[in-house]
Amino acid sequence: MTLTRRDLGKLFLTVPAAGLFSKDVFAAAFAAKPDSKWAGVQIGMNVPYSYGTRTMPVDEVIAKTAQLNLSAVELRSQPIELFLVVPQTVLEPGREKAAQQKAAQDLRDWRLKNDPSKAAAVKKKFDEAGIKVEIVKYDGIYDFNDPELDYAFALAKAAGARAISCELEVEGSKRIGQFADKHDLMVGYHGHTKTTGAMFEQAFSFAKHNGANLDIGHYIAGNLGDPVEFIRKHHDRITHIHVKDRKAQANGVDGANVPFGQGDTPIKPALQLIRDNKWPIQGTIEFEYKVPDGSDRMGEMAKCVEYCKQALLSKT
Repeated sequence: MTLTRRDLGKLFLTVPAAGLFSKDVFAAAFAAKPDSKWAGVQIGMNVPYSYGTRTMPVDEVIAKTAQLNLSAVELRSQPIELFLVVPQTVLEPGREKAAQQKAAQDLRDWRLKNDPSKAAAVKKKFDEAGIKVEIVKYDGIYDFNDPELDYAFALAKAAGARAISCELEVEGSKRIGQFADKHDLMVGYHGHTKTTGAMFEQAFSFAKHNGANLDIGHYIAGNLGDPVEFIRKHHDRITHIHVKDRKAQANGVDGANVPFGQGDTPIKPALQLIRDNKWPIQGTIEFEYKVPDGSDRMGEMAKCVEYCKQALLSKT
């Protein structure tokens, strides 16, 4: 019988079990690395967004991710820059427009005075925990000036990422794509319920390294078509997919976010398509549904991870 770290933790809390194992056995068990690659498909999570915030210390991000047995992430830039000692007030300026504008300028000034290669220390911490930073996500990237864009790509590379991600603004993707080609790093553009397949395709046409972070839940909720067919057609441009379950659009109203398995999103077919074709596309859980009464966020995210695992291990 193979015991997981969670199983061993439960055993350790009982007096009889505590006498069955040496301290060395427990130390080895809890030092085990997380592993969320099943049937060749890497499952990850958009962090720390899925944990309920954009700004969270790296150590806390790692602890929560390891607790969920996840071995890969799409990591937002904020934890990396917090680790590099950016002032928290610059990342969380509040809702006033003047304060936001000042914070954006202060953040730009800070970035251009700092060495993005120092993000290698963040990579080291994640690597030591057995977690790969595959994608770094940026907010507000279309407002970055040229030196700031160079910084953004360099920071992502130093953190170990194989791509960056951001929201899709079609015209803006032409300029971002030029920098992606320059730095030889993919950009996964994220779409919402109004982002059509044609919009992604136009972005693809602008640059070799322009790609897609297809959100299969949003695609269904916005009645944009079949996300499985989009993946089949554009797999070589997809950096990662966002995995969530949403209801289909009804009477012009976008479908709701719901617990995995309760909506209309073809999560299982999408993951199995990636599995069967051995495409290097991360299935990135993005947690957005309301936590049911009597449950908690971490418990619900663990259910999402297990749902993806079972979908990939299923033969049907």
